[in-house]
Amino acid sequence: MPEGLFTTTTGTARPESDEADFQRGLAEFNRRRFDPALPAGDWRDDIRHMAEWSLREGEFLEARRAAVAERAAAAPRDADGFVAWFAGLERDGPGQNDPLFPWLAEKATREQMCWFLTQEVAGEAGFEDLSALTQVKLPQRPKLEIARNYWDEMGRGNAKGMHGPLLETLAHRLGLEPRVETTVWESLALANVMAGLAANRRYAYQSVGALGIIEQTAPSRAGLVAEGLKRLGVPSGDRHYFDLHAILDVKHALAWNAEAIHPLVASDPGLAPAIAEGALMRLECGAACFERYRRELGV
Repeated sequence: MPEGLFTTTTGTARPESDEADFQRGLAEFNRRRFDPALPAGDWRDDIRHMAEWSLREGEFLEARRAAVAERAAAAPRDADGFVAWFAGLERDGPGQNDPLFPWLAEKATREQMCWFLTQEVAGEAGFEDLSALTQVKLPQRPKLEIARNYWDEMGRGNAKGMHGPLLETLAHRLGLEPRVETTVWESLALANVMAGLAANRRYAYQSVGALGIIEQTAPSRAGLVAEGLKRLGVPSGDRHYFDLHAILDVKHALAWNAEAIHPLVASDPGLAPAIAEGALMRLECGAACFERYRRELGV
């Protein structure tokens, strides 16, 4: 289990059942925070409720940040060196080359693959929305790169090419029923970290790192999931989400490193640790998910 996953900022451990309850509560907080709504009831009570959960979210994010702070601080501060370090996380970062994914490609039954995908769909935070939140008020070059990435996620204006609905189509065709209450807490925690970094401007640069490392590390995993789906007879149109990300995210990663991360660190080397923190926070959450999935699936 990655370091610090059950601990709060006070260093006290949280039992697994309490952790699950907390992550479900935080997922509900994020649903209320982001879902479009109309004014209803007492808005003061709503603000008080959201403020309480904002404080709890802050404790959670600071604990996750503290767990990676030492490693993040050791990252290079020059732009070229930092981008090389960042790219190297694909090789030696937490959770990389996890045996879960070759197993999904080669051995998982349809039932096991569907369980895995249900967890992933339930924990999907929505890359397009997270990137839209992250780019607010960033300098021009990073802002434009995130905008290009967002436009790809949105199918370049074509509803049939939007990435989110592609995943929803796969879930529908496989008969998946993702629900918060049946999702392992590690998957919820990953989504909650991503949402918290993007929604709070004090973590804007951590969010740049977290989103960038998804592009950096997702293609190989997506390719293996696509292989498993093909082996199990899932039609190409239904598995297009994973086939697409196995290829497109390679290009996204190169562009994100060159046009978002490099200019940010070049303009202010002090941003390097924050970007590194976000990347490592995302990778640690992913590693925890993979470990839990392997336990549940008997890998």
